[in-house]
Amino acid sequence: MAKKRRPQTAAAAPAGTSPGTADAGSYPVVGARQPCPCGSGRRYKACHGRAAAQAATELVRRPFEGLPNESDWVALRELVPAATARLTLKDGLPEGVPAVTLATVLPMAWPALRRDNGEILLGLQNDTASGDISRDLADTLSRALAAEPGTPVDAGRPAPDGPRLQDLLDVNAPFEPEVHSGFEFWLDGDEQPAGEVAASLESANAAAIPTARLAAVEGAYWCEAPEKNHLRWVMTHPEEQLLDALARLHAAGASALGEPGSTSDGDSSRLVGSFRAHGLTVPVWDLPSGMRSEDCEKPAAAFAERLAEALSVTAPLTAEERRARSGLINRQVTLN
Repeated sequence: MAKKRRPQTAAAAPAGTSPGTADAGSYPVVGARQPCPCGSGRRYKACHGRAAAQAATELVRRPFEGLPNESDWVALRELVPAATARLTLKDGLPEGVPAVTLATVLPMAWPALRRDNGEILLGLQNDTASGDISRDLADTLSRALAAEPGTPVDAGRPAPDGPRLQDLLDVNAPFEPEVHSGFEFWLDGDEQPAGEVAASLESANAAAIPTARLAAVEGAYWCEAPEKNHLRWVMTHPEEQLLDALARLHAAGASALGEPGSTSDGDSSRLVGSFRAHGLTVPVWDLPSGMRSEDCEKPAAAFAERLAEALSVTAPLTAEERRARSGLINRQVTLN
């Protein structure tokens, strides 16, 4: 695991700055009981540390909102074991950086890695220092761009007013995740893993659940489990509106990934509940063990059409639909 960065030592206030008037992000982090670097005479925790602490704990409900394919960002953060996606920087790639690649997980949970050839791998599933994952990732990416080739990038604490991914990435560029069966993408060419990296690779590959991304719809991922396969579909519709629509379909027997009414078949797909992750709702279907990802493509596209129709209905829910909605809410799990 990457080591946490030690707090910086106290520093004098910048010239021309009055005590207590500057932004909290202008000062280095010191111990909570140490004098605030701004020169106010108060302890850091009672002065600029208060604003820094609030910024560090304030949760951004939808950290990936505004990025292309927000649903895929959420899926790669919470649901997909092994995947990568090329990132396009707003200002282009700096000299000596041939590519920037987002990865679900990196060896030994490194936040980022600068390969020997200068390419940057940015880890998505790491713990973060603040309540804004986008700002944490942007801080890691900025430090990776300045890192020496061949070195991992440690965890850090972003400035409360630091850039977010939405500031660094070209939000008009395509975002196309590639799902992998294992974590061999950690390796560079014919590189052979050794030591801790080899052990980490073996452990990660053993724990990875076979997963595939559907092509017919956005944000839907099939996965293979020991007893039943599943489809987990990250949707960007407003939660209350989406739950109403799912309830209408469920009450009408049209919530399965198949022909309407097929929920009575014990071997068919079944909507079993949903996750809530980073401000989005993720409906989950149980699938027959023989239903592969390619078998989900047409049923998922057909369900998307039924869902669009249900989303357009504005009439109040019937008693049966309200019961279906309550059942869906009772089976909802929040991931973050």
